Amino acid sequence: MKIQILISKTLRIGVSIACVIAAVGGIIYLVSHGGDPMPDYTHFSYAEAHPAEYTTLGGIFAGLGRMDARSWIQLGVIALILTPILRVLLSLVDFLKERDWLYAAITSIVLAVIIGNSLA
Repeated sequence: MKIQILISKTLRIGVSIACVIAAVGGIIYLVSHGGDPMPDYTHFSYAEAHPAEYTTLGGIFAGLGRMDARSWIQLGVIALILTPILRVLLSLVDFLKERDWLYAAITSIVLAVIIGNSLA
């Protein structure tokens, strides 16, 4: 029963941390760009709006040191994505500990699919 409490606390803490990180990014963004005029959204370019520095881990972590708001927000999204993955991993550990091989196999497949889709 202890592992279920650990899993629930992990989900709660993971979501809270993700929200705090994203909120820090939002505050940084408002402080730096709150007075900027509204951009023209009639012409939108994906490449301009999503340069590699916001879509790669290296770019995101480099932006954190510069206190770049978008990098902080992206880190919050990554933390939010990693939270249920950690839950699946903890469930796998629990099933292996209980020697429940069927659920351990199913959870391993789910974890492999999540990791495979994340890396592809």
